[in-house]
Amino acid sequence: MSQVYLLPVAVFLIFQVTFIGTYIVAVLEGHVVPTVPYISDAATYSPESCIFGQLINIGSVLLGITIYVRYRQVLQLYEHHPELDPAVLRHNRLALWCGLVSCLGISIVGNFQETNVRIVHFIGAFCCFGCGTLYFWMQTLISYLILPMSGTRIYAHLRLGMSVVCTILFILLAVTGVMSHILFKGQNPRKWYPSDGGWYLHVISSISEWIIATIFSFFILSFTQEFRNVALSHPQVSLMSLPIVI
Repeated sequence: MSQVYLLPVAVFLIFQVTFIGTYIVAVLEGHVVPTVPYISDAATYSPESCIFGQLINIGSVLLGITIYVRYRQVLQLYEHHPELDPAVLRHNRLALWCGLVSCLGISIVGNFQETNVRIVHFIGAFCCFGCGTLYFWMQTLISYLILPMSGTRIYAHLRLGMSVVCTILFILLAVTGVMSHILFKGQNPRKWYPSDGGWYLHVISSISEWIIATIFSFFILSFTQEFRNVALSHPQVSLMSLPIVI
């Protein structure tokens, strides 16, 4: 499998189609108002919840594979360049676990709607954005540590910038989200109007969520160039000797 670089591209496209497509369907069905709802709000009711859940599950699996390939790529780099800082191995292992937990959170968000299982949905969202942001910081640090063996300084700087923005927006999303729900006096948060209270905080929170989700996709897309130097081979399968029954 020589076209490994297509993995980040596939993840990017699936998530963008999922977010935008779900939003369009939710607005056309009249389930949300078109003034920047939360991604989760746009994926609460059927049929958009079905579309969202299916595509998110596919995207989370592909994202998990991408994260694992990146982990093995850094591992191979360290084995071929022993002069690298041993801290690369620790950061690489931590990044793998943070990334996989983030993938699990994405899947939970897609399968446990906010209106059905609220607590589980919020736990999944925290795992997705929180562990995802930690993964970005780990990969940013790794990007600097493995220079110039792999990657470029420009990509390392871009990942640093995206990590900083995601951290700020994650805090902003959490704070304004809680405050807006405290001030909300309406009947249905999926149809949040200015007269319902906490409107501006809600808009700030939802816009932060959309920007974070977009940055997540672009961060994964940044691995495309480095994955051009990666090749995967099919796993070896061997049959175990079985007793012959006559």
